[in-house]
Amino acid sequence: MPEEHDTASARAGKSPKPNKPYPEFPLFPHATKRWAKKIRGQLHYFGPWADPDGALKKYLAEKDALHAGRKPREVSAGVTVKDVCNQFLNTKKAAVESGELTQRSWEDYKSACEVVIAHFGKSRLADDVGPDDFAAVRATLAKRLGPVSLGNTIQRVRSVFKFATDNGLVTRPVLYGQSFKRPTRKTIRVERAKRGPKLFSAAEVRAMIDGATVRVGDAEPELVRPGRAVRAMVLLGINCGFGNADCGRLPRAAVDLDRGVIDYPRPKTGIPRRCVLWPETVAAIREAGAARPEPTDPADADLVFVTKYGRPWAKDTADPTLAKEFKKLLRALRIDTRKGVGFYTLRHTFRTAADESKDQPAVDYVMGHEVAHMSSHYRETISDERLRAVADHVRNWVFGGAGA
Repeated sequence: MPEEHDTASARAGKSPKPNKPYPEFPLFPHATKRWAKKIRGQLHYFGPWADPDGALKKYLAEKDALHAGRKPREVSAGVTVKDVCNQFLNTKKAAVESGELTQRSWEDYKSACEVVIAHFGKSRLADDVGPDDFAAVRATLAKRLGPVSLGNTIQRVRSVFKFATDNGLVTRPVLYGQSFKRPTRKTIRVERAKRGPKLFSAAEVRAMIDGATVRVGDAEPELVRPGRAVRAMVLLGINCGFGNADCGRLPRAAVDLDRGVIDYPRPKTGIPRRCVLWPETVAAIREAGAARPEPTDPADADLVFVTKYGRPWAKDTADPTLAKEFKKLLRALRIDTRKGVGFYTLRHTFRTAADESKDQPAVDYVMGHEVAHMSSHYRETISDERLRAVADHVRNWVFGGAGA
């Protein structure tokens, strides 16, 4: 019995071991006068007999690391994962305010930080994160993300911990292990092959522009009219390879409708870009401009397009207005609405059709693509005649054959 044991210990000149404070207490009194527990075959000590509450607190703080086979550290001994994420996001927010980073990119980094905190815990020391942890994160993300999204998230998580290393928030470089890598190009190619090409046919593009379709079972064609601004932006998408942000942030100063050209560096990269406009595109922009409401924010006064509520079409969020309106148009026209197919698919379609013009440098210039080639370094501009030839080639593809 415990009483007899303690009495015997006292007669032998030893301090009697205390009883557990309560039956479920996870530690036991060790002969070294400390509370202890055997974990993974090894004894660990958490504090003196006289302080069972302190010993329990230390055990609870260290148990996850010990059961995982890691060396625990005191929280005060380093910076936590939450601290790293907060400092990282604050630095990126400053970049947004200085115009070096978009708000949308900041939102993406914030999502990556949420992934980090969800998997590691906000009180986990950044120094304590290792290859096994990153492998577990990747395995979890791979269950819900496609290869491209997975690769982007992995890269952003790496950016967070590179920031920690570069800014001395950890005592050693963070080790990711061999598993925490982006999917291979082969994996991405196979996945894209399964989904099929992100392209619209010429007939589908004409339907978006004209706003007319015949639904199965209908006796008469049903008109599905996109708004003036949406129609103009669809034309910019297929005429100039513009994406959502290109259209939503297009300034009036970049558009010369009298000459039928747009000079507009890409908002995403700042790379110069010039496009010769079709007559249909010029007319659509004029029509949209005539019906354009006054912007609610004076800062948006120079935008070519604003919504009927007077707000920008481009938003720095994962739920942009133009993307939603375009999806509505696709559904109404019974055009492909699978995941990954949206307004940006017009840019893919333009590039595919434009490449058949066989003037690669001119197409790159319209797209705003920077090509890592010596000739690009020396080429200062491309004539409007070449740009017009590219525009005419795509226009002929869209309107030249009704069966296309």
